[in-house]
Amino acid sequence: MSTEAKNSTRKTTAQKTTRGTTKKSTAKSGWDAKALIHKQRTYFAQGNTKSYDFRLERLRKLQEVIETHEEAIVEALQKDFKKSPFETYATEIGFVLGEIEHARSNLASWMGAKKVGGSLLNFPSGSYIYSEPYGICLILGAWNYPLQLTFGPLVGALAAGNCAIVKPSELASHTSVVMAKMINENFDEAHIKVVEGGKEVAEKLLTEKLDYIFFTGSVRVGKIVMQAAAQHLTPVTLELGGKSPCIIDKTANLDLAAKRIAWGKFLNGGQTCVAPDYLLVHKAVKPRFMQLFKEHIKAMYGDDPQQSPDYPRIINQDHYKRLVGYLKEGRILTGGDTNDKERYIAPTVLDQLSWNDQVMQEEIFGPILPILEFETIEEVAQQIAHHPKPLALYLFSEDTDHQKYITENVSFGGGCINDTVAHLVNTNMPFGGVGDSGIGSYHGRSSFQTFSHQKSVMKKATWLDVPLRYAPYKGKMKWLKMAFRWT
Repeated sequence: MSTEAKNSTRKTTAQKTTRGTTKKSTAKSGWDAKALIHKQRTYFAQGNTKSYDFRLERLRKLQEVIETHEEAIVEALQKDFKKSPFETYATEIGFVLGEIEHARSNLASWMGAKKVGGSLLNFPSGSYIYSEPYGICLILGAWNYPLQLTFGPLVGALAAGNCAIVKPSELASHTSVVMAKMINENFDEAHIKVVEGGKEVAEKLLTEKLDYIFFTGSVRVGKIVMQAAAQHLTPVTLELGGKSPCIIDKTANLDLAAKRIAWGKFLNGGQTCVAPDYLLVHKAVKPRFMQLFKEHIKAMYGDDPQQSPDYPRIINQDHYKRLVGYLKEGRILTGGDTNDKERYIAPTVLDQLSWNDQVMQEEIFGPILPILEFETIEEVAQQIAHHPKPLALYLFSEDTDHQKYITENVSFGGGCINDTVAHLVNTNMPFGGVGDSGIGSYHGRSSFQTFSHQKSVMKKATWLDVPLRYAPYKGKMKWLKMAFRWT
């Protein structure tokens, strides 16, 4: 197909999808959770999803559907967030397509049985690990990156050979409609189904017996999901959040630090689970850093970020009002402008705060950045350790001893040295939290492993049967101890 024809097809699809945002979602027209799960369980039991060819073809199909609906996705995210096409592709579309391409390229290797070392006690034998799909997986997506945080896990579920029920967040309503259309018009619901709706839909699904649950969202809702999963002993992955610190010591390249922190913090209007949540800046470099930080905000978004086509808005009025409340605390060093009608909050830095202020008690999830001071790197580690383990941590430093100290003495999900957020795009590294910031990980091979049960199988030879393990045991103890030492 020519480029012109492809563009025409995409435009038509986008127009149809936009016209289709007229409340015709699956959940709103009525659906039966038990019937859907039964249908998928029957389909899975027939072995339809397990072959390499099937998995590869479904991944290819998902890639094709996303590419065909690119314009519709961009339009939906513009309506939900006023998000620019560039940011939409970089953080949503391109991200998921990269996951699909990585999975397609490595699927054969991932699916193969892995031979592992044996044991003298089991001689002669061979030991193997088989990756087995769980079955029916529920994916509960988040609103802040609605495509990436919903379809990203879906890639892992499909690569691992599962069926999937996908529930997007209702807060990003326009994107939810597009995702439902993309999946439900192109895939058999016995394999993949998107169901839309609010928390009542999620609650209905969580009461059913599922084989795996993948949730991205808040700590509060994560606890509810885990409680529901416990009723059926269903395994879960929880991708949560928390207050991710960003440390700037006196050896840091301040200009580059200011630029990269401004990018990572104000990406998606600050509504990023791994955004720098607060700064810990060495007091000696704080004035210079703030001067550079203001300059880079201006370079990225202009004198008036409200007029910038690249600066997103807050998702809804509830989140907007919550964030505006934080502006009453501390002293505003830069920003602070708001617009109720547009749900606009300027890139803002707050100073003169303590850990007792409300803005330091919970994840901010918006374009507001508190700044605290420190004098020693040990003081930094102690401050972070007194609070729940964060999903991410960022350190700007040219001091290799400081880099080593923070990496070895502070617990966090993942992060960067001399950058922010960018570690997410490396499909070779698992992404996930620790403690309050989450359970389990995904991306790349980790996604495949998350949605696969690792089944251990020992194949024992029959040409020799060592008599050591059989009774009577008299005179065998020394040989048993020797065998365990050699294992």
